Amino acid sequence: MIKVIDNKIYRRQDKELLVIEPWGPDSLRVRATQNHTFNKDEETSALLPALASAPEITTDGKSAVITNGKIRCELMVTGKLKFFNQKGELLLEEYDRNRFRENVEGEFNSALEISPRTFTPIMGTENFKLAVRFEPNDGEKIYGMGQYQQPYMDMKGCVVELAHRNSQASVPFALSNKGYGLLWNNPAIGSVTFGKNLTEWTALSTRQMDYWITAGDTPAEIEEAYADATGKVPMMPDYGCGFWQCKLRYQTQEELLEVAREYKRRGLPISVIVADYFHWPHQGDWKFDKDYWPDLKAMVDELEGMGIKLMVSIWPTVEEGSENFKEMEELGYLSRNDYGKRMHQLGNAAIMDPTNPDARKYVWSKIKKNYYDDGVRIFWLDEAEPEFTNYEYGNHRFYLGSDLEIGNIFPREYARMAYEGMEGEGQANIVNLLRCAWAGSQKYGALVWSGDIDSSFRSLRSQLAAGLNMGLAGIPWWTTDIGGFHGGNIYDEDFKEVLVRWFEFGAFCPVFRLHGFREPFKEPLGTTGGGTAISGAENEVWSYGEEVYEICKKYLELRERMLPYVKRLMAQAHEKGTPVMRPLFYDFPEDGKCWEIEDEYMFGPEILVAPILYEKQRERKLYLPAGEWRSLNDGKVYAGGADIVCEAPIDAIPVFVKNGCLKELKF
Repeated sequence: MIKVIDNKIYRRQDKELLVIEPWGPDSLRVRATQNHTFNKDEETSALLPALASAPEITTDGKSAVITNGKIRCELMVTGKLKFFNQKGELLLEEYDRNRFRENVEGEFNSALEISPRTFTPIMGTENFKLAVRFEPNDGEKIYGMGQYQQPYMDMKGCVVELAHRNSQASVPFALSNKGYGLLWNNPAIGSVTFGKNLTEWTALSTRQMDYWITAGDTPAEIEEAYADATGKVPMMPDYGCGFWQCKLRYQTQEELLEVAREYKRRGLPISVIVADYFHWPHQGDWKFDKDYWPDLKAMVDELEGMGIKLMVSIWPTVEEGSENFKEMEELGYLSRNDYGKRMHQLGNAAIMDPTNPDARKYVWSKIKKNYYDDGVRIFWLDEAEPEFTNYEYGNHRFYLGSDLEIGNIFPREYARMAYEGMEGEGQANIVNLLRCAWAGSQKYGALVWSGDIDSSFRSLRSQLAAGLNMGLAGIPWWTTDIGGFHGGNIYDEDFKEVLVRWFEFGAFCPVFRLHGFREPFKEPLGTTGGGTAISGAENEVWSYGEEVYEICKKYLELRERMLPYVKRLMAQAHEKGTPVMRPLFYDFPEDGKCWEIEDEYMFGPEILVAPILYEKQRERKLYLPAGEWRSLNDGKVYAGGADIVCEAPIDAIPVFVKNGCLKELKF
């Protein structure tokens, strides 16, 4: 039976309740459940409250059609859904292989008995294993979905895990070249297969199906509608647009300050420097070990006098030896295991539960007292997946539910903890660095980096795909560990080449940040507290010899000249949700060749970047879209709409500027 109530279509058929409703211009939200009613999902949904709209709805009681701006959904007598754009073109349809009680023209009448939506009960609970199936589209390309360590930007043909890991962030928004975007609005652990014969989304434990779909004439229209639906980043503060210096790990206050002073002595641009992990006495103390960091306020004041912000690493882990462990355990502020010990893989530590609002307030109160009140205004919210031992998703439980059911919201709520605390102190333009994200993380000031990746050209290739897809998944603030995190020896000539090419690429990323666990390692300074952790080798731009230094200096100075342009891009991200770095097709959607290219990108609308992604490569072929393009390296102007081959000596990444734009950018 179909009913129309408050501009929503409801269909009850035996066990299933389905609702289709407008959710923003040109967009629809679709939910289904085999429970009596839908979740109260304010805490787990990625969607903001919908703006009112007046869709057109027609029904005969057995089937229905809802049209909301550029999108139309047909609900058939069988319960199958089809989505069309305003031109009547089919965008997406559910996969249905059933014997029908009533034959429907053009539909399959199949003995396979495969339904579009399958709810498999988890006995004794209100939860189900859910599978939702769609017909494949010939020639379809799928982008977005977050950050995966693979070189493929087009997700068509891929199996994608809907779960977080160190260096993997599931942000389940898919942008199709067919003219639609779909958000899988479900934080459960699961997967999606974008197959040749079937698209199938699964959730291992959930109470309902929930997805949001929008139609648009261009990728930009779709992206902006998605940002309106899930939230936009704040305005990036000016210091966020400059150069961030980091390593694992500065061991003392004086060591960090001396690095900052050396940047200033050399006249090099620097806007942020980082105090990394294990600067604390115990995990979960959320404060500096005064044996090695004796005066935080004095350190912050000296850095501020040099025009440098201090970012401080925060972990969600709480050791049994921490001064806060017993109280947090008693108050129920720690996540827990269904079986065995609940400790994190690094040390005898539990994980705070950011899905609990009281736990968020408690941890923020410690951060405020021990960091914020002494002037720290940027936090590195590490371990944001979180990095449970072996990622045993079925073994962990939070305030809002089991890890299997709601685990993917962990990084969003972790970002929310710091954001709401800082906002409560009156801070605006908030940015914090996280290793993971879910849909909606961006509205809490999340700058995502790509995790503990290895130091190789193979890894660099994967970061390019990851960064572009993160932007399309609605996370415009993104960065990497320049040079990779693991495996770079500062005396290795091959690694120096990786570092240089990565540094050149990093200058054209939303945030320009040098980090890594360099070799050879340094021994711990002590046997207690913050002295027990080892450190990596030096990782400043002068640590790799004169040739590398001069190249890094060249790109530091170029980034400094680009700052007005970068700030303009950040304003567009804040106002519209526009990715700062994006595939060529975002700016040139009518050019079919731009949909094929995965090794170039646009840094805003006026700069095309063709990074060097292979060892010993000293030239490369690239495609320039329509228009005239000025090479940043030799000043020559090239006609677009054609392939060219350009030189790429070790000190030059191929970069092209729209002719007549950004005349101040040149070497």
